[in-house]
Amino acid sequence: MVGTQVAMRWTDGTEAFFPSEFLREESPSAENKGEVDILGHRHGGDGPTKFPGVTVVGWEFTGNYAIRFSFSDGHNSGLYTWDFLWDLKNQLET
Repeated sequence: MVGTQVAMRWTDGTEAFFPSEFLREESPSAENKGEVDILGHRHGGDGPTKFPGVTVVGWEFTGNYAIRFSFSDGHNSGLYTWDFLWDLKNQLET
């Protein structure tokens, strides 16, 4: 953590700084994004909304493929894969 940002470095030396509020908005959890059924219909999830003042208060690795962040608003059900975080990094850079 650097202030309220999560700092990450990939094996190629690339670095990224993710604002906590951005990570919360982009949570890939079904609670946040909903779930898509076999017919392609989305069920649940409010989609990305703003979470002003929400911070990352902890995290844990899930195997070798993802991180689960815990946020100050109690949310902790999103699994952020390395590929998903890479895409978020690129989104921040544009």
